[in-house]
Amino acid sequence: MTLRLGTRGSALALAQSGLVAAAVEKATGRKVELVEIVTPGDRSAAPVAQLGVGVFVSALRDALLAKDIDFAVHSYKDLPTAPADGLVIAAIPAREDARDALVARDNLTLTELPSGARIGTGAVRRIAQINALRLGFELVPIRGNVDTRISKVTSGELDAVILARAGIARLGRTSEITESLDPMLLLPAPAQGALAVECRSADLDLAAALAALDHPSTRAAVTAERALLAALEAGCSAPVAGLAEVTDDEEIYLRGGVFSPDGTDAIRLSATGTLTDAEGVGRRLAADLLADGANNVLGSAA
Repeated sequence: MTLRLGTRGSALALAQSGLVAAAVEKATGRKVELVEIVTPGDRSAAPVAQLGVGVFVSALRDALLAKDIDFAVHSYKDLPTAPADGLVIAAIPAREDARDALVARDNLTLTELPSGARIGTGAVRRIAQINALRLGFELVPIRGNVDTRISKVTSGELDAVILARAGIARLGRTSEITESLDPMLLLPAPAQGALAVECRSADLDLAAALAALDHPSTRAAVTAERALLAALEAGCSAPVAGLAEVTDDEEIYLRGGVFSPDGTDAIRLSATGTLTDAEGVGRRLAADLLADGANNVLGSAA
């Protein structure tokens, strides 16, 4: 029987879902049909920070619960941190490069852009960290798919845009990246670059089949990052950043940061722990950030 995979209709969402569909077909021997679902976030031109948490996933989850689709693929960073009743993340495939990427005119890097350069990004987290560099850039809030954003550079409307490297890579457009930004300079969003494959928790056979796509190291890293976000009680559009790396000896190294939009206030800390204690690593780092005044910084971002 054909499996119905729910996806948003953007080029990136379809590319991501296509990769998962191929992997599921290989793992299960069953055909997978893509079913496009329009979400409230797709219908709105408002900045992501104003749309609220989960705006790109609610319609997909509704379709799952209504049994209009069998499973869904999400960009994991778009998911609320609270679990969804009746649903389970059956697989987290191996993560793409989690870094942010710069696409700039004349093949320039970030530090080569002149003071006053207009840089487009939709993320408060990126705006805050770029502001903290004090390089005199003008940060321009933008929305739209990857093609729309990059076209603002090629048309001359903007000098550069910053977006997730993973999305550009999944669309086969890495040749347009002028710099992949070091996380020491620009710390990514929690779960950036990771996908979540979700199905109904009652569909035990399907959940077990989808689990063949799961990548344990990616799951541990993303679990730590999202535990950090949850413990800070911040949404996916808040100026909170986090990146976990799994070492060769199977330990988690988690870096996290909270920022004020103007970049004047920032707290960056790190924590380590075992793969089996991924949530604990995230919670401990959140506690350390809060002890250092994270609530005050996040409060100034409200």
